[in-house]
Amino acid sequence: MSTLKKTRREAPAVNAGSMADIAFLLLIFFLVTTTIVEDKGVLVRLPEWVPDDVVLDMPDGDVLFVMVNKFDKLLVEDDEVALAQVPGLLEAHVREVGVDPRTRVVSLTHDRGTTYAAYLQVYDALKKGYHTLWDEFAVAEYGMRYDLLSKAEQTAVRRVIPMVISEAEPTEI
Repeated sequence: MSTLKKTRREAPAVNAGSMADIAFLLLIFFLVTTTIVEDKGVLVRLPEWVPDDVVLDMPDGDVLFVMVNKFDKLLVEDDEVALAQVPGLLEAHVREVGVDPRTRVVSLTHDRGTTYAAYLQVYDALKKGYHTLWDEFAVAEYGMRYDLLSKAEQTAVRRVIPMVISEAEPTEI
């Protein structure tokens, strides 16, 4: 009787010494070549800081009061309005007959519970109203839309119709 003897082969060894080096090099490669996208938020030019509170007395007719409460309800002059109405209301406010557009101000107030998305939608609607006004003035004055004007011409348009949005501290509305 012949005995069959099974021979066991040893598993081939994998030299993993250089694996750590390769992993480290790949990590460095991806860190160097990857760009990280940064959120920009709302780009606005902030006023200079002054130690004392600045209080300007303005007639209520020169200020358009826009408020977003904690339920993301939009109120313009204490009346609830749809977001789509905001640009038209702003245009009517700035365009009022017999009033200098440079004296018109928009007061934007929000609640601490207001969502960031709702706040940005209202802010964008206000900017859209100003851009419409700038476009109309640019077409009347220069014969082309605002975004097609040179920087100097755009500055001249913004001098006539400045975008003045006053943002108040968040409140508990």
